[in-house]
Amino acid sequence: MFLAGFGYTASMQYLIDASVYIFRAYYSMPDDMVDREGNPVNALYGFCRFLGDFMEQVRPGHIAVAFDESLSSSFRNEIYPLYKANREPAPEELRRQFGQCRRFARALGLMECADPGYEADDLIGTLVGLGRAQGRASTIVSRDKDLTQLLSSADVFWDFAGKGKLAYDRIPDVFGVWPEQIADFLALAGDAVDNIPGVPGVGKKTASALLRHFGSLDNIYANIDRVHEVEVRGAKKLGARLELHREAAVLARKLTGIACDAPMDDPERFLRPARPDLGAINALFDEADIGMALRRQAERLADLHGA
Repeated sequence: MFLAGFGYTASMQYLIDASVYIFRAYYSMPDDMVDREGNPVNALYGFCRFLGDFMEQVRPGHIAVAFDESLSSSFRNEIYPLYKANREPAPEELRRQFGQCRRFARALGLMECADPGYEADDLIGTLVGLGRAQGRASTIVSRDKDLTQLLSSADVFWDFAGKGKLAYDRIPDVFGVWPEQIADFLALAGDAVDNIPGVPGVGKKTASALLRHFGSLDNIYANIDRVHEVEVRGAKKLGARLELHREAAVLARKLTGIACDAPMDDPERFLRPARPDLGAINALFDEADIGMALRRQAERLADLHGA
């Protein structure tokens, strides 16, 4: 079955973790790219180029672009106020460009979503579940390993313009555990990026060994008297350490798991890309003093949608 418009099969939906590619553009594109008022536009330009290249290459029949609205207002901050407290607020010149990137995604005819109570990961997780209910697998476009926990055997994790595609059965080779164990792994080993401490003294190798042996965090604690059987350094004292920090592990697991019940406004209606609004795109590019290359790409995408 083929969809009208971009002409891709209906069996796959593409879910883009926008923040990853905005930050990548911000730190890799020259910071002297500015508009006529001196405002930086490097993140905007890089993100627009990424998203345009993606649409030209993939021509998806179903797609959404998920953004993080805040670093400090998700439900995880209510559970653990120090969640992501180690991160510096985004500079004003980047926050401004985030808004412009959202405008571009909408003008390109794509479903653009953000929520103050949920992170982009949760929005993607919700869309993965909704897609499965409709018989669609998902390709998650990101560089964030946390999102691999959403994969089933039909899904793909794609570091676009980076390390490439990873199928479900490749995740253990890269991250040491199966997708369904990622959240438990992070709860045990901690996640410094998100300021999640995990269990003191349990590093990545030990967490991987525990999960290979017992399968899940719950099963580890259900068999705490057998933890000494795991072939890792300090195994004899590991059970006592895990027991001492049980509450910390349980708390961490609430933070590392991706929520798949974020509120969505009729996603089935919006997942199919609409024809790009060239007027809105050109208005944004006029404002940002962006030249002809990206405008011509937008015109090609508009032509493809009508083909």
